[in-house]
Amino acid sequence: MEWTTNKVRATFLEYFRGHGHAVVDSAPIVIKDDPTLMFTNAGMNQFKSIFVGNEDAAQKRIVDTQKCLRVSGKHNDLEEVGRDHYHHTMFEMLGNWSFGDYFKKEAIELAWDLLINVYGIDKGRVYVTVFGGDDELGLGLDEEARDLWKLHIEEDRILPFGRKDNFWEMGETGPCGPCSEIHVDLRSDEERSKVDGRSLVNQDDPSVIEIWNLVFMQFNRLENGDLKTLKEKHIDTGMGLERLVRVLQGVDSNYEIDLFQTLIASIAKETSVAYGGTAELPDVAFRVIADHIRAIAFCIADGQLPSNNGAGYVVRRVLRRAIRYGFSQLNMKKPFIYSIAGTLVDEMGVEFSELTRGKELIQKVIKEEESTFLSTLEKGLDRLSTLFESESGIVVEGPVAFELYDTFGFPIDLTNLIAEERGWKVDMEGFNKELLEQKERSRNAGKTSFGDWTILQEGPNSLFLGYEQLQSSSVMSKYRLATLKGKESAQIVLKETPFYAESGGQVGDKGTLTIGGQELNVFDTKKENNEIIHFIERLPNDVNGEVAAQVDPSLRGETLKNHSATHLLHLALRNTLGTHVEQKGSLVAPDRLRFDFSHFEKVTDEQLQAIERQVREMIAMDLIADIREMSIAEAKELGAMALFGEKYGDRVRVVQFGLSIELCGGTHVPRSSEIGGFKLLSESSIASGIRRVEALTGRAYQTYVDDRMAQLEAIEAELGHPKDSVASVAKLQSDLKKANKLLEELADREKGQLKKDLTAKVARSGGISAVTSLVMGIEGKAVKDAVYGLTLEHNDLLAIVVGEFDEKPYIVVGVSKELVNTAGMDASKLIRELAVHIDGGGGGQKFLAMAGGKNKEGLRRALAHADDIVKDQAI
Repeated sequence: MEWTTNKVRATFLEYFRGHGHAVVDSAPIVIKDDPTLMFTNAGMNQFKSIFVGNEDAAQKRIVDTQKCLRVSGKHNDLEEVGRDHYHHTMFEMLGNWSFGDYFKKEAIELAWDLLINVYGIDKGRVYVTVFGGDDELGLGLDEEARDLWKLHIEEDRILPFGRKDNFWEMGETGPCGPCSEIHVDLRSDEERSKVDGRSLVNQDDPSVIEIWNLVFMQFNRLENGDLKTLKEKHIDTGMGLERLVRVLQGVDSNYEIDLFQTLIASIAKETSVAYGGTAELPDVAFRVIADHIRAIAFCIADGQLPSNNGAGYVVRRVLRRAIRYGFSQLNMKKPFIYSIAGTLVDEMGVEFSELTRGKELIQKVIKEEESTFLSTLEKGLDRLSTLFESESGIVVEGPVAFELYDTFGFPIDLTNLIAEERGWKVDMEGFNKELLEQKERSRNAGKTSFGDWTILQEGPNSLFLGYEQLQSSSVMSKYRLATLKGKESAQIVLKETPFYAESGGQVGDKGTLTIGGQELNVFDTKKENNEIIHFIERLPNDVNGEVAAQVDPSLRGETLKNHSATHLLHLALRNTLGTHVEQKGSLVAPDRLRFDFSHFEKVTDEQLQAIERQVREMIAMDLIADIREMSIAEAKELGAMALFGEKYGDRVRVVQFGLSIELCGGTHVPRSSEIGGFKLLSESSIASGIRRVEALTGRAYQTYVDDRMAQLEAIEAELGHPKDSVASVAKLQSDLKKANKLLEELADREKGQLKKDLTAKVARSGGISAVTSLVMGIEGKAVKDAVYGLTLEHNDLLAIVVGEFDEKPYIVVGVSKELVNTAGMDASKLIRELAVHIDGGGGGQKFLAMAGGKNKEGLRRALAHADDIVKDQAI
């Protein structure tokens, strides 16, 4: 049987479906509600709240393929990608899960049956590992797992390993347990006969690889380190799709499987370079680009665009790594990676429909990023070329290398590569020092850290009451201390709360918590693992007392208006611009709303007027908010709009205002008329194919209108209260245009006369022509133009003019280019000498320079100094 990547994936999902598992979609690769993670880096991330007990599992048995990304933090494979044959940034994690249903016996049986009897892997090449025990944990060998494996495989192929390899931990506290890994020996028969595969398991041998990890989640680690057996034991397994396909296709590298070979062939076609599969840098470039395009495309498809901070910075960094490999190793000086994205969509778009839906956006964003960074690379090369030509040394100093990195975005390894080609070295110690100082500055400016949670009450918490009420009585479930941007604070979780946690673009509520008579301000509310976290400046004196929670009604009221208006705006945009418009981000705050959407050209003024008019009409229609919970299937049948990059459960909340129907967990006005007014403030581009509009509603709208009316009344008063203010302003503009034209004509005549006057003063002095002069009441620019004109008419002229206009002194120095070249005269140096007399500064080029100053009393001294310069410069 021929095992394609798509067939391997489908077989895995169907096998577990046939064994009672519900097939669920992959969670988005970009995480939006977990402050500890930017990207999904393991299959278990989307089930984290189930494992920690904050959410009940909708199904006891689940199977999925999860998009994962490992490019930052502890799980950072970025620099290894492309250099070896098995590391990736983005990879697919096949997984089956049991939440309190089956445990070790069934997990091992299912894994063995699938690998050996369905996929047909030679069991003579398989080894399994089990937890060998750990004194610190107080645990011995996992005999249960060993004995279960003995039913399927010889005992000498069951290998015990310690805590590092075979004990899975979510963190310092929380669910954990032993695990069992399945390894496959891919070496030739000859190699296997020489060295026993047992000795190569977990030794980083590229041909003896782990493909599947079965985690037996049976303990909960307490804060004191003790392990408590869980009431419900869970199974969490993860198998790398790319590694499994490599085994089944019998190839020596993940990059030789069909998916990557298709991408590599596309790269070869675009670059006209052949791929050799070696460790040489050009072949590394192929693997880097083939790998990185998956990470980039999936992140963009899930709504994360390249940017200069957070997750967007990581995406930009990965993309730029691919671009520079193409630039430096494949000689690609023009955008091409965007076209490889098209091949990727064709290969993976069937299983991941978000790629197909977002294909145009993905390619446009990548192409624009390529164009921008290629330009950056050219600037960096120019800077380096100047350095190589102007410096006598053979070392690129650390501060210079850092400037290239920080200012130009020029990668340090590319600086190293280019320097090496020129026989230079880079001062890496100096570079790293500069980099460390920058990181320290950033860390100190935005230092954020969290303490451990202190549990006050076990059981469910964070019941949200805020759809129906803005105040409630509750108790604290847990708390922790935190440092946010260098400032100490505290965070608490309540049993139930009216506070809305930041989500779906809507900001978190603010308000107060009163505990034992002590009132504490809540300055933000966020969500973490489905728990609602209240941010307060300090802990209450009594953490066990009753809590009176009060949301700020004024702020929430204005936020409601902006959120409902956002839905109406989305509909108006699609009605006006087309159904290709999809939400790409939003901000719903009390004082404004911001909406990002897919559209590939500037929205015209006429279109903006039409959009604004439609929203106002829907507000005036007094549409009733129809808010219901229903199944995801019912919502789709109703035509509800879902958001790109969001994962929805089986039950969803649908918000409907007339023809506007969206899946939404936010808070809304009961009737559209309560939004009040609506005003679009701006429209702009934030990325290729992404536009942004900002708008006001409610109180902010009324303040805006009042301010504009006050301005209009003030303008009319200045105009003498004309009958037609617009016509009056138009006449003023016309008169001003005529007056400016007359002024320009006068200035031209004045400039011509000035040039004549200066020409008349030109005299020979020691073999050169020279003129010095004092002028009053003439703009410096006119003098500068006149002096430049004179230097073009004389091939040996030195001209120095000092002057004053509008109480401000200035000095202009001009030198004919021939004198610059033959006599070494430099106007920029001369201007610095003269500027001290007028307490000023300036600069320019060797042939023309200008300075402005503050002290007009020094003009006479400057003129005298100019005469001295003429005498000194004479040849």
